[in-house]
Amino acid sequence: MIDLRSDTVTKPTKEMREAIYTAQVGDDVYGEDPSIIKLETLAAEMVGKEAALFVPSGTQGNQTAVLTHCQPGQEIIVEAESHIFYYEGAAISAFAGVQPRMVVGERGSLAIANIIAAIRPEDVHFPETGLICLENTHNRAGGAIIPLEDMKAVYETAKNYHIPVHLDGARIFNAAVATGISAKEFASYTDSIQFCLSKGLGAPIGSILAGDAAFIERAHKWRKRLGGGLRQAGIIAAPGIIALEKMVDRLAEDHENAKRLAEGLGNISGLHIENVVETNIVVVNVETLNITAAEFVELLKSNGILANVFSSHSVRLVTHFDVTLSEIEATIEKVQTLVNSLK
Repeated sequence: MIDLRSDTVTKPTKEMREAIYTAQVGDDVYGEDPSIIKLETLAAEMVGKEAALFVPSGTQGNQTAVLTHCQPGQEIIVEAESHIFYYEGAAISAFAGVQPRMVVGERGSLAIANIIAAIRPEDVHFPETGLICLENTHNRAGGAIIPLEDMKAVYETAKNYHIPVHLDGARIFNAAVATGISAKEFASYTDSIQFCLSKGLGAPIGSILAGDAAFIERAHKWRKRLGGGLRQAGIIAAPGIIALEKMVDRLAEDHENAKRLAEGLGNISGLHIENVVETNIVVVNVETLNITAAEFVELLKSNGILANVFSSHSVRLVTHFDVTLSEIEATIEKVQTLVNSLK
């Protein structure tokens, strides 16, 4: 099978597996795991923050950030199709007791005028705006990169209103590699950032939450409350270190493969590429084939290709470390044959 469902399906490299076996470990709840300490120090440095915290998943990282920034009864501003709103099981409401204030973005980017309009004035009837959340790259915008100048404008606006900014940077290194702008520079326009080790970077598990030292100290307790306090966690930190040290630059290969995939599929009559492919996500619309996305995904599967339904007539394909250029070419050929058979 050619698995293009997500970059979460990558398998750890041989070097990662060996690092797991030989990792130095200790009890991380006591702050004694040397591999975790090394990973958190490296991660904080790479995004220019004072401190970092290892968390088992990106969702837990985002939820820990919201819980640390906010008080129950507040409201957070989120892009209408952001991961933190769309894919995290209403956790911001269930755990943090905050409600989302949805703002429709343009390719995931929020206009300043719309943010200002969404910030609540002081009024007994309204919740207080406790946080602004951004996502870069933006999943449901097809892996779109939020421009640095847009992030800066949001951050400066937020500071004027004394509101913190959290970045769901699950794929921030994709944005960095694609633009040549460092993750540290993107993160400079945030108060906190979460990023994944287990997507394009190829580690088997884990994410990082980073911010200033006081924020991370408070976040430690929320991680514990959420069940994220781990013991000999060095065995999962070790591949995370390799992910950060050796797997970032190679993301460019995934981006090139995604662009080639979009080019090839876009030349097939009956298919339409919905997104501008900047990173590793391709969204294909199949409506003119008179077939639903779910039906098309099943047909792909029967032809040896795995993909995900994105909407009623849209299919998402994601390139990653375990998909080669030759498999991209094979995918294009198989889809061409499949579409021909439907006609």
